[in-house]
Amino acid sequence: MKHITFYLDFISPYAYLAFETLPEALMGQSYSVSYKPVLFAALLKHHGQLGPAEIPGKREWTYRHVLWLAHQHGLELQLPAQHPFNPIGLLRLALACSESGLPNRYVCETIFRHVWQGGADAADADRLQTLTGQLAPKRDANEELVKTQLRAHTDDAIAKGVFGVPTFEVDGKLFWGLDALPMLKAYLQGNAWFNSAWAATDQVRSWP
Repeated sequence: MKHITFYLDFISPYAYLAFETLPEALMGQSYSVSYKPVLFAALLKHHGQLGPAEIPGKREWTYRHVLWLAHQHGLELQLPAQHPFNPIGLLRLALACSESGLPNRYVCETIFRHVWQGGADAADADRLQTLTGQLAPKRDANEELVKTQLRAHTDDAIAKGVFGVPTFEVDGKLFWGLDALPMLKAYLQGNAWFNSAWAATDQVRSWP
């Protein structure tokens, strides 16, 4: 059985869509999943990039694209009242629901739907308080250990070469984005393409 580490941030609509479609996309495969929340903004800062929602034109396209993808997959998705927003409260809440800092699927599902269903303000303090009551975390989301675990998850992602969310890591290989799910499935199936073609990119020189 292969193990997948799913790097995610609740701020990302693509991470939400990947989370919702993962079971169907990998149906029939033998695998386990660890959900590892990270701070997407820290990944962007490390790699010197702006997020899609910070770039005029790309921002509007991203929202239209994810609404179309949700429609295509038959999923509920309403854009939150404000985006981007500060996701740290939600990320810490997710980690606080587990001693290990690795939330289960129910916790991630509940938080993702808090953000991407209903069209409300995802970071609203009253809504966050209600969500906290619903999830009944094992720890205080503001305790120092939770904050440290979030930084550690993010540092771990950066060290492994993760540059965006969603990213799926299996056997040291990174699969980025919702549209990488068919490729991930092929790897889990043992597709022979990965024996040679995966490493071919290492031979390509960068410019200048």
